[in-house]
Amino acid sequence: MRKESYMAKTDIGIDLGSSNIVVYMRNKGVVISEPSMVAYDKDSDKILAFGEEAARLVERASGNIVGIRPLKNGVISDYSVTEKLLRHFLIQVIGRRAFLKPRLALSLPGGVTPVEKRACEEAAYQAGARDVTVVEESVAAAIGSGIDITKPVGNMVVDIGGATTKAAVISLGAPVIHSFLRLGSDNISTAITRYIRRTHGVFIGEGTAEKIKIEIGTVFKRTGIRTMQVTGRDVKAGVPKTFRITSDEIRMASGEVATEIVDSVYTLLEKTPPELAADIVERGIVLSGGGASIDGIEELIEERTGISAMTADNPMDCVAIGTGLYNEKMELLRMS
Repeated sequence: MRKESYMAKTDIGIDLGSSNIVVYMRNKGVVISEPSMVAYDKDSDKILAFGEEAARLVERASGNIVGIRPLKNGVISDYSVTEKLLRHFLIQVIGRRAFLKPRLALSLPGGVTPVEKRACEEAAYQAGARDVTVVEESVAAAIGSGIDITKPVGNMVVDIGGATTKAAVISLGAPVIHSFLRLGSDNISTAITRYIRRTHGVFIGEGTAEKIKIEIGTVFKRTGIRTMQVTGRDVKAGVPKTFRITSDEIRMASGEVATEIVDSVYTLLEKTPPELAADIVERGIVLSGGGASIDGIEELIEERTGISAMTADNPMDCVAIGTGLYNEKMELLRMS
């Protein structure tokens, strides 16, 4: 094996999302997939927990303990907390006494500014990386979805994350055209929360809204209607209240957000060069990210664009896997 090929390999790939952090380790696969959250105690001014532990703690704790998501819309909003979050998960996967610091690749959406990019790189170095590669999220999603990005053909990838939706047409290892929308699956959860408060007079938490979205949520009209029993707090009386909600209600609640996401895909297609658009018609649109698992999103895109849409295997992990494999794939492209 050539030295250059070995050096191109990445030890760890990280999808640093607004909602979740997914860590891919070479030769091991995805080793961590947890909320990108920290639990912060306002009284003691200390961080108490990270990831899933933080989410559980915040859900059941008193008002002095709050959840902080240090990334908003795919970029760092709190540098110090992001560094601590990265350090925590790096220690989890490589240990505190690693002889060599890891080579790290981070995925970021194509719409970030140079300042935001440098902030992410610096946070990774401060967290313990010896070398950092920043990978555009859409390219990472394509690699993680199994698309051969080294070919001179157009492939369209739509990555629906928690807070953002990134769509791109990729050819020869790079985006030819891309779009960045500050809306994602978390916005659907928020829409569900608002709908239930408005129509049922009940306040529900973030975890309940997410559960509703996963279990009966849909963005496409179905013949059969599913129902779910939900318990929340009565807005007026302030006591627990249990009621049933239907999948059709969730479709109506999430309709505006889903339409904006699909419209962003359609708009990008309109701007795509004709030769690449013909490739996409033939090959279809690939969906990745946690939002790709929302029921009906494939059909909604197909209805709007007239092009088949398919969800990648393990859509939540695509970006992290592609980030970890990016340097190797790009070296293959350089050698071809």
